[in-house]
Amino acid sequence: MGKRIVIALGGNALGKNLPEQMAAVKHTAKAIVDLIQEGHEVVIVHGNGPQVGMINVAMTSLSREDPSHPIAPMSVCTAMSEGYIGYDLQNSIREELLDREMERSVSTILTQVEVDPQDPAFQHPTKPIGSFMTQEEAEALRLQGHAVMEDAGRGWRRCVASPLPKSIIEIETIRALLAAGQVVVACGGGGIPVIQEGHHLRGAGAVIDKDFAAELLAEELNADSLVILTAVEKVAVNFGKPDQRWLDHLTPEEAQRYIGEDQFAPGSMLPKVQAAVKFAESKSGRTALITLLEKAKDGIAGRTGTAVSL
Repeated sequence: MGKRIVIALGGNALGKNLPEQMAAVKHTAKAIVDLIQEGHEVVIVHGNGPQVGMINVAMTSLSREDPSHPIAPMSVCTAMSEGYIGYDLQNSIREELLDREMERSVSTILTQVEVDPQDPAFQHPTKPIGSFMTQEEAEALRLQGHAVMEDAGRGWRRCVASPLPKSIIEIETIRALLAAGQVVVACGGGGIPVIQEGHHLRGAGAVIDKDFAAELLAEELNADSLVILTAVEKVAVNFGKPDQRWLDHLTPEEAQRYIGEDQFAPGSMLPKVQAAVKFAESKSGRTALITLLEKAKDGIAGRTGTAVSL
């Protein structure tokens, strides 16, 4: 019997620029359609780190050249990234479905996600966006008033606030599309962060972590599984050290102990493990999986990846 699965796609599934993305999504679509062909109901959430940074830089550069164009807020940049990433994803998935003679509609929903204006994350920016920089380039950006951070040994990146998601504004639309048998792309880049002000939704200068947004979406859709796809086949402790150990299974208690030992890098593996734990604890029988895109089908079947469950 098929499962309802929410998939969180990592940046490696999308590439770092437009040409890379167009090539990467074709590969990504094959792994997603493999799951659909197995009978699973699939909802896709994707990251947007390089893409939203690229859009922000482009819009800022335009504003400097022509002051009549104001700098685009981060919420608008996220909306733009949701649109063009979703466009590539939904077309690639549709094409792969048709190549396998499977009739299924695919839709991208520009998704707004409510955040709390009092979330302490606004005082401590931690979410990396945009392309990697050298330390010298990062220092120059810091002197201009931007927050920067070292990202898991891979280089330096600009960072913004990353508040936790509270609610998904378009959740009923997503449910209706699923009920109609569609494949849905939603909460792209973690969703467009908004703050409720009466009936008005005001965009927030932040980026929501896509893993936490995917976890909330999985809960709201009563999914069976949350699958977080990343650049490694399994989660490891003592990563990169001689005593590195890959993990097949984690209970929430074990995961919390490793988190307390700083085993997982902030902005990299840490939010993935935290999201997985939250989903596993949300209801009996729910399982989260962290693995490679190429191993998603095997992971769902229990043959690889790191499963997080009670």
